[in-house]
Amino acid sequence: MAEPKIVVEHREHLWYLLAEAAQVEHLIMCQYLYASFSLKAGPDEGLTAGQAAAVARWYELLTGIAVEEMLHLALVFNVMTAIGAAPPLSRPNFPRHSDDLPGGVQFALLPFGTESLTHFLYLERPEGMERADAAGFVPAAPPRAPVQPDEVMPRGQDFGTVGHLYRSIEQGLTAFSERIGERAVFVGPQRAQASPELFRWPQLITVHDLQTAMAAISEIIEQGEGARGDWKPAHYGRFLGIWEEYRKLTEADPSFEPARPVIAAFTRQPYDIPEPQPLIGDPLTCSVAEVFNLGYETLLQTLNRFFTHTDETDEQLAALVGAAFGLMAGVLRPLGRALTRLPAGPDHPGRTAGPTFEMYYQFGNFVPWREPAWALLTERACLLAARCQAAAALPGAPAAVQDAAGAAAGIEAALTRHVPADLRPRQS
Repeated sequence: MAEPKIVVEHREHLWYLLAEAAQVEHLIMCQYLYASFSLKAGPDEGLTAGQAAAVARWYELLTGIAVEEMLHLALVFNVMTAIGAAPPLSRPNFPRHSDDLPGGVQFALLPFGTESLTHFLYLERPEGMERADAAGFVPAAPPRAPVQPDEVMPRGQDFGTVGHLYRSIEQGLTAFSERIGERAVFVGPQRAQASPELFRWPQLITVHDLQTAMAAISEIIEQGEGARGDWKPAHYGRFLGIWEEYRKLTEADPSFEPARPVIAAFTRQPYDIPEPQPLIGDPLTCSVAEVFNLGYETLLQTLNRFFTHTDETDEQLAALVGAAFGLMAGVLRPLGRALTRLPAGPDHPGRTAGPTFEMYYQFGNFVPWREPAWALLTERACLLAARCQAAAALPGAPAAVQDAAGAAAGIEAALTRHVPADLRPRQS
């Protein structure tokens, strides 16, 4: 089926497409993390030694792919910053469909298994490859009317695959640079971008011209669907390898179940979903889930400040990067895995909770001035550390919560050092 042509006539078209790409990467990343958190840990959860080894490999592969989605998000943000646009971190709550994306591009939090792998392979499929999505994923809206070249205001445009979206961005950047001049397109500062030196991520590319923008987008395409049709080492090929191994193990033992019985349960009804959603009814589980959501919000605030910072020093930028990685590895990962072992509550017998990455408002920027922005960020980190410690003290709390509390306290201390004493929150 021929994919519709995506129109890029001015900067706002590019801005809109890159914002769509950012949402896609953000939503995909959460999906992969959820599936990885759902995986069992070993023989103590009913796995044989061979099954446990396979599940451990899948966990590492899924986590690695999720980390690469974070890289893709950073690369999209670098391109956005380079053209003078502020990177967006807002998205709808799961499982609501994003009004900014085509009706056929959908996301849901699914445990590891046949349905999730089918869905992941569909999302990562290379351009031109026909593949069915998992059952239940039907277009949420009809195709949108094509954008006309003379339209001044940007709006959503349909794309069939993620590769189609990025190649359209490539073509749009090239055509727009030819039309108004490369220097006029890339007006943003490199210092506001994620660099390989600061993030210690060699694949990161700072963008300042058409060549570096093309390199950044090519990195995303090649990691996702593969370079020039070679999809075996890309996300699609890696998911296909997991699928084949999972199928063989299931055929050998039909009772094999690599995932915990997780359900995407919320701590409260999401504000942007009209249909009632599953809610956590167990008090301890709800407390741990609230801390996870607070850590996720603090992570987004930290990344938000990095990509929209003003007069931060090199030391302060490094502190933001360190806090972001510390939140991901030291807070969200242990809490996410711990949640999938905790009961969802009496309304969901036999089910455990899965982190839903809840968002309670459309995410916006801090004020541009450094000191108040850091004061607000540090205040949130202080609350995260306190709530994490309180959850760790609850009867029956997993040891992982105490580990997360220690990491959160270290992040709070690292950020607080950069806030004037009179703006720091009073310790209670």
